[in-house]
This record gives sequence, structure tokens and C-alpha cells, in this order.
Amino acid sequence: MTPNLYSLRIVVINSVVPPEHANDPAAWEQAERARLLRIGLLQAGYNIIASLPADAFVAERIAQLQPDMIVVDAESDARDALEHVVMATRDAPRPIVLFTDDHDQATAQQAIAAGVSAYVVAGLQPERVQPVLEVAMARFQHEQSLLAELHDAKTKLSERKVVERAKGVLMNRHQLTEEQAYQRLRKQAMEKGMRLAELAQRILDVADLI
Repeated sequence: MTPNLYSLRIVVINSVVPPEHANDPAAWEQAERARLLRIGLLQAGYNIIASLPADAFVAERIAQLQPDMIVVDAESDARDALEHVVMATRDAPRPIVLFTDDHDQATAQQAIAAGVSAYVVAGLQPERVQPVLEVAMARFQHEQSLLAELHDAKTKLSERKVVERAKGVLMNRHQLTEEQAYQRLRKQAMEKGMRLAELAQRILDVADLI
């Protein structure tokens, strides 16, 4: 079940400013970006469960935290940050929102292909955070629905082929017509409380042993 948008458990991935660089203008800009993002998330009522650096340990931390959404503030190093995050969500897909100043079109295309739900360039204003996350979640849910439908279609096609092969075995072995073979399969499946494709696969497994 998909959680309510405003009860989402969000992990934020952003750069950590070392104390010794606190007076560096670039470091100050990073800190300001992180502050604006946090303001936008909190004002919209989101639940920030952690802020993590985009390092080699982020995959392990995300696996432990099990967030509902990942928000990445990648500044200009979107490609490096994205690599770690995509690795972390490979086995457990989650919506990923990437805020960046990286205008490179190739990077944007790679990000979308890798599973990023929203790639936002120069758009880190607090008032924009909520609508961006809403669109990202809607897109993620739509894509997951399409993937589920595709998987279901492939499964049904595969099962249909198994049933057809099992019918062929019964037709050859018992001199049955195609309809008779199908009805026998159907009857046996009902009697055994099995799915038709499951029984068909068992028939094929036995036939392979003979």
C-alpha cells in the first residue's frame, strides 16, 4: 500500500560541508542549498528521517532506513551522487527526486533512464519542493503500474505456452483432441486445487524424466 504523500519517510542526500571549509563561499552555498531544501520539505509537512552524504556507504544506510522517497541535492555533481543512489535502490525501487545545477542534457537523460522520477535543474526554491515531489510520486507510481502490467502480461504468455506444451503431451500420450486435453488438464487442476499452469508444468517435468 502506498503511504500518504505527507506521511512519506524521506531521506535527503546532499553534500556535507567539513567544518574547516565553513567559510568557503562554495561551502556556504552548499549549506544554503541544504537549508532551502529542508525548509521546503518541512513546510510541506514531509517527514525527513535522515540526511546522508552521497558516499560509498549510502546504499547500506538507505537499506537500513527503508525510506519511501529519496531526495537528492546534487549541486553540480549530479552524476556522482546519482551513481550511489541508483545502486542503493536497484533491488527496492523508490521515487528519486534530483535537484541539481547540472545542465548537461546527457546527464539528465542518464538520470531518467536510471530511474530518477524528477530531474530538476536550478529549481531549489522552498515553494517548488512540494509540487515537484507530488509529480515525482505520481510518475513513479505510474511507471511501477506499467512495469507490473508488463510483468503480468509476460507471465500469462509464459504460462500459456506451458499449458500448450502440456496439452501436446496429453494429446500424444492419450490420443486426445486438443479440447479433450485441455478439459483433462482443467479437471485435474480443479481436483488437485492447483493453477492450470502449475499442473501443466508438473506434467512437462514428468515428461522430461521419461
